Amino acid sequence: MKFYNSYIELGAQFFQRVSPDKVPNPQLLLWNNVLADDLSITPALQNDHELLAKYGSGNELPNGVNSIALAYSGHQFGHFNPNLGDGRAHLLGEMLDKKGIRRDIQLKGSGQTVFSRRGDGKCALAPALREYMMSEALYALGVPTSRCLSVVGTGELINRGLAKPGAVVTRVAASHIRVGSFQYFAARGDIDSLTALLDYTIERHFPEIDDSSLNNADADSTKISNQKPSQEQRILQFLEKAIDKQITLITQWLRIGFIHGVMNTDNTAISGETIDFGPCAMMGTYDNKASFSSIDEYGRYAFGNQGKIGQWNMAKLADCLLVLLNDTAEKDADNNIEDEVNQEKTLESIEAIIQQYTSKFDQAYYAMYAKKLGISDIGENHITLINDLLSLMQTQKLDYTQTFDSLTKSLSDSVKEKALVAEFGRWYKTWMDTLNQLSITKPEAEALMSKSNPLVIPRNHHIEELLDRCELIVTDNMNSNTSNNPIVSDIVNDFLQVICSPYKELTNTKYYQEAPQDKDQYYQTFCGT
Repeated sequence: MKFYNSYIELGAQFFQRVSPDKVPNPQLLLWNNVLADDLSITPALQNDHELLAKYGSGNELPNGVNSIALAYSGHQFGHFNPNLGDGRAHLLGEMLDKKGIRRDIQLKGSGQTVFSRRGDGKCALAPALREYMMSEALYALGVPTSRCLSVVGTGELINRGLAKPGAVVTRVAASHIRVGSFQYFAARGDIDSLTALLDYTIERHFPEIDDSSLNNADADSTKISNQKPSQEQRILQFLEKAIDKQITLITQWLRIGFIHGVMNTDNTAISGETIDFGPCAMMGTYDNKASFSSIDEYGRYAFGNQGKIGQWNMAKLADCLLVLLNDTAEKDADNNIEDEVNQEKTLESIEAIIQQYTSKFDQAYYAMYAKKLGISDIGENHITLINDLLSLMQTQKLDYTQTFDSLTKSLSDSVKEKALVAEFGRWYKTWMDTLNQLSITKPEAEALMSKSNPLVIPRNHHIEELLDRCELIVTDNMNSNTSNNPIVSDIVNDFLQVICSPYKELTNTKYYQEAPQDKDQYYQTFCGT
């Protein structure tokens, strides 16, 4: 395991140097072989479960690790907190995957840091398992996401109202740079650090911005080397690309019925990956206002609000970048032009990009739903078709995943087609007429829909059942001082085998397709801290 530590080079103001807490009895509960192989972790190390437990708990750190807790701010449910940071996480460093892409390796639930505030820095077993299972499910569903390398039981009980077994999860992410990372320095007026963070983020996630050969593909090749983008151009391009990442992410959430539950700016990764799975949930019965998070009292982050919140979060990133743009404008201002004029122009540039979010999101949103209906190119008349279907699903309280799966199968199953004609009436005929008008055959539509509409999702009641079973096993093991930990991995891996093949019917797929009897009417998720 070769570690790099590029974030440390930014300076001490970006983090706290701190080691993970030691735990009494680390036990490897889950290990992600596929992800480990992608990170080129040797078979010898993968087979050494005792050493992996030490690494995954923080009791022992691999060579080359420089453990740090990152500093950041954040808007939490609309309220700004300037001092957040990693209160229960330790960034060990970065590893290169087989494609040469730099990936952060972070322990979560690994003890207190200077950012813990009143928290204990620990993680209970259930939230650690939830993040592992949900992130793997999202990855298989084709959603940009961080992933988990391991879950290690710590052998200790932590207080969450009741005594719960503790765990540490190892998270692998494109990076842990958040909107809140930019807010941290913007709030302090620290232009130098804000500039350094921008440069680092562009180099890591959007190198094409500074690649003049890509920016000037049509230019005279002899002039390319002299055509570097200005700082203002870099900042505006960065914002546009960050917005595009968020739109892609959120429309993919909506495609599968995922509700993040806590879309604070400190949980919004610049990389465009899903990060922080605390109170997340999956929507069963279609409801635009579906919200299960116990801490989202007013439904701010409900299913149908996620697109708008994405724009709100990007506006907060824009506020940070405006600080840099204004600083750039002041430095570059012509002596004959007042600073106010330059600042007004930069504000207009930023506002224009943020305002474009709505049209960009709507285009991506309807293109996504069009594919769920077998239509590759979206037109104005198709928007009505989509909206009418969602309205029917809302009114009739239909299951989101099952409905789109049935629509997909109805194209080759006359029994299902007859049932849906009876259920949807005129809408189904309009859909068929639309496909005919576009010269899209049923097999062609079904092939496209099969890639967008999963057969199975990680349903809330299945996740909770698994978490309860695993928690009971680990608690019994702790109380009896025995080790049946492989049972935990067997339980979870049986589930993951199905969930990680969401577009292919396996022998056990049918066991995880049914909707809950109460339609998640009283279901709630919790943050886990």
